[in-house]
Amino acid sequence: MMSAITFSTYYNSPIGCLRIDGNDEAILAVSFCEVPGPEATVTAVGQLCLRQLHEYFEGARQMFDLPLQPAGTAFQQQVWQQLKLIPFGKTCSYLEVARAVSGEKAIRAVGAANGRNPLCIIVPCHRVIGSDGSLTGYAGGLWRKEWLLRHEGVLQPAQQLSFFGS
Repeated sequence: MMSAITFSTYYNSPIGCLRIDGNDEAILAVSFCEVPGPEATVTAVGQLCLRQLHEYFEGARQMFDLPLQPAGTAFQQQVWQQLKLIPFGKTCSYLEVARAVSGEKAIRAVGAANGRNPLCIIVPCHRVIGSDGSLTGYAGGLWRKEWLLRHEGVLQPAQQLSFFGS
């Protein structure tokens, strides 16, 4: 059952504005937005999320420790749990995620679940890349995926993964 949103707040990150939706118990969604909207009173969990995002972008945090309640199917939830296991500074292919959750044949479903992740950055879908090492698919835009992977040290400043494979 989806919990009701009791607040929305905004964080101005180096790669754009992030909208954070939550309630008294958990963070429900973190997504990129064009401009901040009206804010409601932010709960303690919302303040914690803002602080942890700030620490992440400052380079002082590698893992998030937040109560999360993303809305999704059982399969999507399984994929998102798997994504949380990809360590900071590492990547994993869609195929590897598919093998971990239900087998190679689920690769397209994994890609779809990855694209519907409602908790960008917190649940690190940006760490999932093509089997050939290419940057593929990111709801926030491939330039943001590249920025996040550089921030985490996966890509060196002069290095660029192929957006389209070879």
